[in-house]
Amino acid sequence: RELPKPMAEKRRDKDQRLEQAKDLSSWSQWRQGTRRTLRRLTEDGFEMLSNLELWRGDIHVIEGMFGTGILSYFSFLRFLVLLNFVMFLLMFGFVMLPIITAPHASGNTTFNHVDGNTGLYCSNYPSTSRRGLVVFHQHITDLLSGAGFLEQTYLFYGYYKVETIHFPKFTYNLPLAYLLVTIAYLFLSLIWIVKRSATGFKRKLVQDEDRFQSFCNKIFAGWDFCIVNDSAARLKRSSLLYELKTDLEEERIKQKMADRTRKEKCRIYVIRLILNLFVIAVLAACFYSIYIATNFSQKNIFLFMTAYPGQTWTMLGQLCAYLPSIVITLANFITPLIFSLIIQFEDYSPAFEIRFTLMRCVFMRLTSICVLLVSLWGQITSCQEGNCVCGYNHILYPCWESRVGQEMYKLMIFDFIIICAVTVFVEFPRKLIVDYCDCGLAKWWGQQEFAIPQNVLGIVYGQTICWIGTFYCPLLPAICTIKYFIIFYIKKVTLVNNCRPATRPFRASSSNFFFLAVLLIGLALACVPVTIGIAQISCSQACGPFVNYTTSWEVLPRTVSQLPAGARTFLLAISSEAFAVSLFVITCLAMFYVIALAGAHKRVINQLREQLVMVSSYSNQSTWLHNSTAQ
Repeated sequence: RELPKPMAEKRRDKDQRLEQAKDLSSWSQWRQGTRRTLRRLTEDGFEMLSNLELWRGDIHVIEGMFGTGILSYFSFLRFLVLLNFVMFLLMFGFVMLPIITAPHASGNTTFNHVDGNTGLYCSNYPSTSRRGLVVFHQHITDLLSGAGFLEQTYLFYGYYKVETIHFPKFTYNLPLAYLLVTIAYLFLSLIWIVKRSATGFKRKLVQDEDRFQSFCNKIFAGWDFCIVNDSAARLKRSSLLYELKTDLEEERIKQKMADRTRKEKCRIYVIRLILNLFVIAVLAACFYSIYIATNFSQKNIFLFMTAYPGQTWTMLGQLCAYLPSIVITLANFITPLIFSLIIQFEDYSPAFEIRFTLMRCVFMRLTSICVLLVSLWGQITSCQEGNCVCGYNHILYPCWESRVGQEMYKLMIFDFIIICAVTVFVEFPRKLIVDYCDCGLAKWWGQQEFAIPQNVLGIVYGQTICWIGTFYCPLLPAICTIKYFIIFYIKKVTLVNNCRPATRPFRASSSNFFFLAVLLIGLALACVPVTIGIAQISCSQACGPFVNYTTSWEVLPRTVSQLPAGARTFLLAISSEAFAVSLFVITCLAMFYVIALAGAHKRVINQLREQLVMVSSYSNQSTWLHNSTAQ
């Protein structure tokens, strides 16, 4: 079917195969027919699965209307929906489900216990639930902050104060499962992102290798001849048109940069230096504001809880609780607008402009999370009188893991609220003003474009919060899945109704790879606070599954020490320094071999291209000589 032959020749080949099959034995004919049937079933199965792909039709329409650049954002969003859903299944299946099913499966739950006066002191966990008659709006504030009735639910770390669950035929170690699931979802995210990045990187190399080859592929081999209806044909034509515009725009920018004089280059470099100094000042001001807001919030929350325990918070108390999230959200909303305005004066190519703006915004958003966590951990690990009996500030943070989970939960909720508010109160009114107002301001403002850097940055920022907060807020992946599912339709509506096609289109091949590279940076950054929280900071002795351990990591070596001698020796061997060094050396050798092989293949490809050029030149010369002789 895939052979580039006429249909008559394919039919002759098929008849020949059938004639040859008659000479085979019955067993060989049955095996050949079975293999062919299984191959067809496999192809039909993959085709059916592709039809069940999430948002397949919507993404196809978006590609035709706005090109592959915008398509890359929605494909990226779909990938994160699936990733968060898998993370939720891991947390639900191995952490929440055993606790839920234990009473219904004749399972006896063993809760963590504490000993001694110090244990009794450190295990005191005052409830933040409202006492007496609760006003309705307090439930709304609890939903936004994660405090009140939500604090003692499956949503947060502090609820899982269980050591073992004794089922009829086995005993389930919840602390070990909690730690291993955390490692599993981080490792799964790494493997999944690297796999998709490798695919995007290969496509980027192929498309960036030879621009003339890219033009030829799009013009002569870019059409899909399986398209049968008019709407799909128009969408495909529009998509190819956008890709060609993108390539031509990049070629124009490269030619413009190559024709610059020395004076123009000096002027551009001076402008870039001044603007980058301004960017550094903006970032420093934002980080200092987040640090001050976090310290002010935590100190005033403690004073309010001491003065009014278990009572309804005033508006000032609620503002103090939400202050870090408000400051971070405002900084994340304002700085991308500033960076997008600044980048227009730096005169970069469209692809580099997107990447550089995205890197600035990524540094701002991800570092703001780090500043928040550093400020929180400074408060958690410092005691008022220098006497840390519990290993952490128990008076201010009786269950510090739930407090960190609440901060991550608030950041996630506020980020979603800001996205919805900007869509409803900024983008739709702008569309109405531009369409129905003839004033000069409306014409100058113009219809908005779909800003890919800001939108990609928003979902990378939310995903980083999800990776950090899942250990402290196990249901955060489910919240993130629902959030991204709704955001897809919000962004689709605003794209179709409020936005116009980009005046400076860009290719999706490098964008897909760069988006995943930024996501990989977010994952690496998320692993740092999670690792510090697991291995360095003392566990809360008033809540959570690790009450009987000094740190969360301690459950792993204690479990290994209880294994049989053979398994214990094997695990200690693969975790030793000798095994790590050997694995590192073998990995380096394999990497050097792959690099050398790739270099050899590249040289062969270059030689083949030179031969193609020579054959083409020889053919042209032969044609010219033949025509000359004929004349």
